[in-house]
Amino acid sequence: MAETLVINEIFHSIQGESSYAGLPCVFVRLTACNLRCAWCDTTYSFNEGKPMALGEVIVKVLEYNCPLVEITGGEPLLQPNVFLLMARLCDLGKRVLLETGGSIDMSPVDPRVVKIMDLKCPGSGECGRNCYDNIRLLDKKDEVKFVIADRADYDWARQMMTEHQLAGICTVLFSPVWNTLPLKTLADWVMADRLPVRLQTQLHKHIWGADARGV
Repeated sequence: MAETLVINEIFHSIQGESSYAGLPCVFVRLTACNLRCAWCDTTYSFNEGKPMALGEVIVKVLEYNCPLVEITGGEPLLQPNVFLLMARLCDLGKRVLLETGGSIDMSPVDPRVVKIMDLKCPGSGECGRNCYDNIRLLDKKDEVKFVIADRADYDWARQMMTEHQLAGICTVLFSPVWNTLPLKTLADWVMADRLPVRLQTQLHKHIWGADARGV
């Protein structure tokens, strides 16, 4: 198999989400996604992109001289060569983050990679696609993210936390759907229930606006 990937964009920005929010980061966004979440903000990644050799991708990443790299999409795990890319970036001393929708088996992911896995809430329309077997592949360095649209999503996420004892495995992120659920509302719910989660917002949207690309 040729060592190529279909790449939507590669750019240098401020990490907007996860426990790494606020840090400079190089983003490698891969083309294609197997999910169609109702609140998706990167629909342009479904089809737009061009083939690039793995070596070409790595050279582009290294040009930014940044220690933090996130592999995202779309759904990056749809392209088998992404596993090679992540391993090689780790070999080069990069801290590699993987943003994945959680519907695809993560077992081939290099153990050095920080897995940031969505568990899709009912409001996404893709709750039935969650691969719960992936939870056993998580460890303390990894993160589980719930993108929450309303109270029903929040209650479901809280139930999943309890059922799978997520807080004892890794960091749990609660993120409101942009322009749908106020951040303060979600913060009030988390505080009222004393949930051991990290509340997050999409920092990049606060900086550059919701529709900006390449940031």
